[in-house]
Amino acid sequence: MSKVAVFGAGSWGTAFSIVLADGGNDVTLWARREEVAAAINDERENVDYLPGIELPSAVTATHDVEKAAHDADIVIFATPSQTFRQNLEEWASFLEPDAVLVSLMKGVELGTLNRMSEVIAQVTGAGPDRIGVISGPNLAKEIARREPAASVVACADEDVAKHLQDRCHSPAFRPYTSVDVLGCELGGAYKNVVGLAVGMAVGLGFGDNTTASVITRGLAETARLATKLGANPLTLMGLAGLGDLVATCSSPLSRNRTFGENLGKGMSTEEIIASTRQVAEGAKSCASLRALAERTGVDAPVAQMVDDVVAGRMTATEMMDATLSRETKAEME
Repeated sequence: MSKVAVFGAGSWGTAFSIVLADGGNDVTLWARREEVAAAINDERENVDYLPGIELPSAVTATHDVEKAAHDADIVIFATPSQTFRQNLEEWASFLEPDAVLVSLMKGVELGTLNRMSEVIAQVTGAGPDRIGVISGPNLAKEIARREPAASVVACADEDVAKHLQDRCHSPAFRPYTSVDVLGCELGGAYKNVVGLAVGMAVGLGFGDNTTASVITRGLAETARLATKLGANPLTLMGLAGLGDLVATCSSPLSRNRTFGENLGKGMSTEEIIASTRQVAEGAKSCASLRALAERTGVDAPVAQMVDDVVAGRMTATEMMDATLSRETKAEME
């Protein structure tokens, strides 16, 4: 079997380790906490993040960075996006020089406004032919339960994308290839922000008409920004765009939708963060996506207002009122 290293033993990193093992790979899962790695090896279960899910024998865990990276020809990153650069700077010297580096993360870095593939390139010096992203409607618990799902494997080098596709194709996980790394990443990051907005609507007690309207306008906003930056608009209609958006906005398993629901119910961002160990990427990326849209000259009311609610400058009720009172225009304007 070929070895894959997965850095990040949270819900998504652990779930994707199952996919990789089912696809015929020998997987080493790096855990930030030594006790998590020990529990995975001893109990064959990640009790903290995916309790009740038995991990395949091909998955082993370690807290040792060098051991995790050694001989891995593919390295998968599944950590919170806002701490990724700092982590990668510590890991980079241990990575095999020709390894393909793949992001599962769905965020845009605060300050730099870099996508995760750009962070990988800057820190490691890897070229675009060695950097990939995987994005789609992939809720971790459902993936871990081996419920049928599809996703997009993107790399600027189509042959590398196909190789990654082969390595993560399992009986329950169907990957499609793409060369549109930018479109996949922005679709994945933006859907978290839209998921927050949908969650707020649900938390306020609104129904399907409201949530469908927010989803649709959120997709339009995503497409405006992504295509302005050079993405293929069809990417936003596919699994990494609409597919991921639907899953995030419709499922109670979504961290971002749940975070938004709690905002809609009147909780503050600080109260929500204190109540869970799970990271809702949209709560951070709303500020960076808003800044990216402003820098690009793209109208982004969803990102702007979600950022204001998360920062405490506006309530969820005020956001809904402000959205409805915006100047009317043609839908395709």
